[in-house]
Amino acid sequence: MPLRTERLLLLDTASLYFRAFFGVPDTVRAPDGTPVNAVRGLMDFITRLVTEYEPTHLACCWDDDWRPQWRVDLIPTYKAHRVVEEREADPDVEEVPDPLGLQVPVIREVLAAYGLAVVGAPEHEADDVIGTLATDAGMPVDVVTGDRDLFQLVDDAAQVRVLYTARGVGRHERLTEAEVLEKYGVRADQYADFATLRGDSSDGLPGVKGVGEKTAVTLLGRFGDLAGIQAAAQDPSADMAPGVRAKIKASADYLAVAPTVVAVVRDLPVRDVDLTLPAAPADPDALAALDERWDLGTSAQRLTDVLAALR
Repeated sequence: MPLRTERLLLLDTASLYFRAFFGVPDTVRAPDGTPVNAVRGLMDFITRLVTEYEPTHLACCWDDDWRPQWRVDLIPTYKAHRVVEEREADPDVEEVPDPLGLQVPVIREVLAAYGLAVVGAPEHEADDVIGTLATDAGMPVDVVTGDRDLFQLVDDAAQVRVLYTARGVGRHERLTEAEVLEKYGVRADQYADFATLRGDSSDGLPGVKGVGEKTAVTLLGRFGDLAGIQAAAQDPSADMAPGVRAKIKASADYLAVAPTVVAVVRDLPVRDVDLTLPAAPADPDALAALDERWDLGTSAQRLTDVLAALR
C-alpha cells in the first residue's frame, strides 16, 4: 500500500466537545446514568473527520487556560461574561454537578487510551497551540474549529485551511483564502485587524466604537492594515472621513493592546510532541475498561475501525 500524503489535522477540542454536548441528546448515558453525550459525540466527530480527510498526524489542542491573565491584563473585558458561571456556590445549597464538566476528564482518558495527542500550553488557549502547530508545519494543515478568530491562520501558500464547524461538523465549510475574502471582504492575513476593529462580543472585545464590519472592510481595503489605518488617522491629507478619523484616534489606547490579544501565538514550545495518528488504540485494556464503565459502544468501535483502516 502506498504511503498516504502527510496531512495534519488540528482540533479545537473544546469547540468540538461543546458542540457534541449541545448537539447530542443527553439521553446518551453510561450504565450509572451519567451523561456521556459529549464524550461519544467528540469520538464520532473525530471518526468522521479522520475518515473524510485521512490525516497522518492529529492533535487535540487543549485550553490549558481558556482566559489567560496576560490577555485580561490588556483588555479586562476579555471573555469576562463567561466568568459568571464561576461564582462561588452557596455552601448551604447542594450544587448540581455540571454534566459537561463531569465528562471532560473522561474525554481526556479516552483520548489517552487511543494515543491521540493532546497538546496544551500553560497560560495559553487552544487557539495559540493551533497557531503554533499550524505555522511551518511542513505539511498541509486542516484546522477544525467553530471560532472565527482562527481564520487569521488561513494561508494558501503554506497549505493551511480552516474547516469551519459553525453549521455543524457534518456541514462544515472548507475555508481557503478565497472563501475568507468572499465571506468577509478582507484577506485572511487582514482578519485579525478586521476583528480588532469591529470587535467581538462573544470574546468581550469592544472594538473601535462606531466602526462596524463595513467600515472595517473599507478601511482595510484602503490602508492595508491596522498600522496603515492609524497612520492615516494622523495624516490630514489621507482619504479618511472626519468622523472615522476621530473614532480611530479616540480608540488609540484600545488599538495599542488589542492586536496582541486578538493575534494567536505562533511560537509556543509544543513542537516536540509526536502527532502521528495511531493505527490502533495505544492502551486497549484502558479503552476496554472505559468502554465497560461509560458504555462507549459503537463510538469506540467506529473510531478503532477507522484508525485500523488507515494503517
